[in-house]
Amino acid sequence: MRLLLVEDDVMIGTSVQTALQRKGFVVDWVRDGIAAETALIGHDFDLMLLDLGLPRQEGGTVLANLRARHDSTPVLILSARDTVADRVKGLNTGADDYLVKPFDLDELVARIHALLRRHAGRADPTIKLGNITIDPIAKSVLLDGVPVALSARELALLMALSDHPGAVLSVTQLQEKIYGWDDEVGSNTVEVYIHGLRKKLGAGLIRNVRGVGYVISKELHDHE
Repeated sequence: MRLLLVEDDVMIGTSVQTALQRKGFVVDWVRDGIAAETALIGHDFDLMLLDLGLPRQEGGTVLANLRARHDSTPVLILSARDTVADRVKGLNTGADDYLVKPFDLDELVARIHALLRRHAGRADPTIKLGNITIDPIAKSVLLDGVPVALSARELALLMALSDHPGAVLSVTQLQEKIYGWDDEVGSNTVEVYIHGLRKKLGAGLIRNVRGVGYVISKELHDHE
């Protein structure tokens, strides 16, 4: 899952980015509101972590502009503004959640997972694909109840496809999900990870739509 962190405090930004990367997230970090606007327009993020007191443009304006574009990207505000009025304003502007600084990193991770789950329309913390069970929090995958070892990017690719059952995602869209700005992207790396997932979890899991991209069937996703 790819996150956009918008935070001007270097100490907080560094600690949050590092902690979330260790949890398996791809985290791109910008330090002002204008840079956030540019990033949101040019890239596809699964969630934004947004500070309010930003240079060049306030976080509240970034959020308002996002929703004015009818962009439904989940937004979790991270702010030292701790009054009820501040929280109400943030939520009414279009934020999905509000966490007051200083915060516990474990709580931050839990809130991120909850928002991603809600945005994907899931209540269950695990994802079932036929005989495959994915636990996004534990970063684990079971095949017929037996653990299967996946690389971080194989898991990220599997999550990206499973969160959009029945939707064909292009190679470019999948690259957006599993690589950050600082990552080097090979020309055929998505295909390599797809091959690895099929080998480990079954050839019929991911279907190639020639010239378009890859898809996990909705029927498989809905199967209990």
